[in-house]
Amino acid sequence: MRTTLDLPDGLLERAQRACRARTKTMTVVMALQQLVNAAKIEQLRDLRGKIRLDVDLKALREERAAGTWPARRQ
Repeated sequence: MRTTLDLPDGLLERAQRACRARTKTMTVVMALQQLVNAAKIEQLRDLRGKIRLDVDLKALREERAAGTWPARRQ
C-alpha cells in the first residue's frame, strides 16, 4: 500500500541507522512490526494470573520423551 507520511528527518534517519535498514520503507515496516509485537507482548502480560492452567510438567516431559507429545490431531 502506498502512503505519504510526513516524518521528522532526524528521527527517520536515527531509526534507519538503529535497525540497519537499507531503505526508509524498510525502516517504517520494521518499526511497525516492532510496535505490533510490543502490543502482543503487553496483551499477554495482561493475561498473567488470569488463566488457570493445570499442567503436570512431569507428565509433559514424559510424553515428550516417549514421542507422544504433542498429540496428533486426526
